[in-house]
Amino acid sequence: MSVSRLGELLIRNQMISDDQLAKAISEQKREGIRLGAALIQLGYVQEHDLATFLSKHYGVPSIDLKEFDVDPAVIKLVPAEVAQKYQLLPINRAGSTLIVAMSDPSNIFAIDDIKFMTGYNVEVVVAAEAAIKDAIDIYYDQSASMADALGEFDDIDLELVGDEDLENINELEKASEDAPVVKLVNLILTDAIKKKASDIHIEPYEHMFRVRYRIDGVLYEVMKPPRKLKNAITSRLKIMANLDIAERRLPQDGRIKIKMARNQEMDYRVNCLPTLFGEKVVLRLLDKSNLQLDMTKLGYEEQALKWFKHEIHKPFGMVLVTGPTGSGKTVSLYSALSELNKVSENISTAEDPVEFNFAGINQVQMHEEIGLNFAAALRAFLRQDPDIIMIGEIRDFETAEIGVKAALTGHLVLSTLHTNDAPSTVNRLLNMGIEPFLVASAVNLISAQRLGRRVCAACKEPVKHPLEALTTAGLSEDEARKMTVYKGRGCAECNDTGYRGRVGFYQVMPMFEPIREAILAGANTAEIKEESMRLGVKTMRQAALTKMAEGVTTLEEVLRTTIADS
Repeated sequence: MSVSRLGELLIRNQMISDDQLAKAISEQKREGIRLGAALIQLGYVQEHDLATFLSKHYGVPSIDLKEFDVDPAVIKLVPAEVAQKYQLLPINRAGSTLIVAMSDPSNIFAIDDIKFMTGYNVEVVVAAEAAIKDAIDIYYDQSASMADALGEFDDIDLELVGDEDLENINELEKASEDAPVVKLVNLILTDAIKKKASDIHIEPYEHMFRVRYRIDGVLYEVMKPPRKLKNAITSRLKIMANLDIAERRLPQDGRIKIKMARNQEMDYRVNCLPTLFGEKVVLRLLDKSNLQLDMTKLGYEEQALKWFKHEIHKPFGMVLVTGPTGSGKTVSLYSALSELNKVSENISTAEDPVEFNFAGINQVQMHEEIGLNFAAALRAFLRQDPDIIMIGEIRDFETAEIGVKAALTGHLVLSTLHTNDAPSTVNRLLNMGIEPFLVASAVNLISAQRLGRRVCAACKEPVKHPLEALTTAGLSEDEARKMTVYKGRGCAECNDTGYRGRVGFYQVMPMFEPIREAILAGANTAEIKEESMRLGVKTMRQAALTKMAEGVTTLEEVLRTTIADS
């Protein structure tokens, strides 16, 4: 179906507006995806609604591919490259008819190709494009399974370098380019994408070598390759990341970029760390196509989001986002910058590392070894006529001092800090050496955050907790009795974990006047927290309990990610 035809149909049926179609066409061209996928990605239509609409319009059935277990013999009738090209999947064969699932049932070229190629009559059914893509990944798995990949290693045929051969770099490089090693590394990288992992950990121990994926914030072991492969696998990853394979005594940082189907690019941030039994490699997956920059979809509650947006639209001052590593601070800052990114604003960022590239924002990568740190970059920014400055992290007094001064002299400064909650951020700045009157006048807002796992929507069900467990978590007896708490039973959709995806818990504390006065009066963290709660700021635990009350997360996640309010 042509872009104009699908867009015209959706507008005529009042499913989208003209403005939404124009934005979706722009997104389609930029990302190299289909119009339907662009509309879904932008949130203008739901996958299910689009599939149902096309089904009714063309008079063909609509199916849910997750309910089908397709015979491999049927899959073999259509080559992988054809399935990828047309985004279709053969799902059944009945006599001389082949039933094919398509996201675009009007594509007569695809139907004719399949007829000619297979000799079968083709009957079309409609399925969601994302479901077809996932099914193609599963049924046309070019890299085979973990077990198949590991089965290719033969102790007799392949002897990779051991610890005693470490000096022979040529041998190590040669071993890392052996076909089975290359295939295994490619499998580890692509399987992590399919499982929606955020990090890959490749870890050598004295008697073991293992690979773990972090999925929805929790690590899972996925395989244990033979220990003798550790040097070859590590070297393969270092070659891909343009790192020095001869250097094993110092940590190294690099980046791997791979291109996937439909021009989708995936970045991996690579870090090698020398440990007692070899180098541990951690790869962070940076998938720009899944980067959620719409602040309304990050999980902020309505009032907290109002406060946050109000403060980032001020012409000067400092907005701080705090939390531990991996709590989504960078995404929150990128979301704020995305909202502020206009032709009229000069935005500069100092990052270590630059995770995603944005048009219209001047991003600077830090290089400590040559003296380009956050403080040096910040000084340079102030000579570049800036409106908005983003500092990746405030780590020391120098950076904090320049940032505070910039915030007081007409610039909006966004940054992150590693603290436990919003009120303790004030004392962190004071401990760095910033004067209380500067903190009180420069800081506009502090937002602390954590990420908790979402209950799997496909298998969530009500669960009974003892009243005492709910009241101990922070609910009143009355709230605990009225509340329905959910938990995931575990299904194929969530790999039997009961969780799928993550949601943010946010404590957003604007610098209200009473809080500024408390800081100037020398209040401690507990007193600032008490004052903020009196003014309507939710604690992290309260924010998490709200998400539990909405059926988004579980009691276990609330207790795992937040601490009780004393």
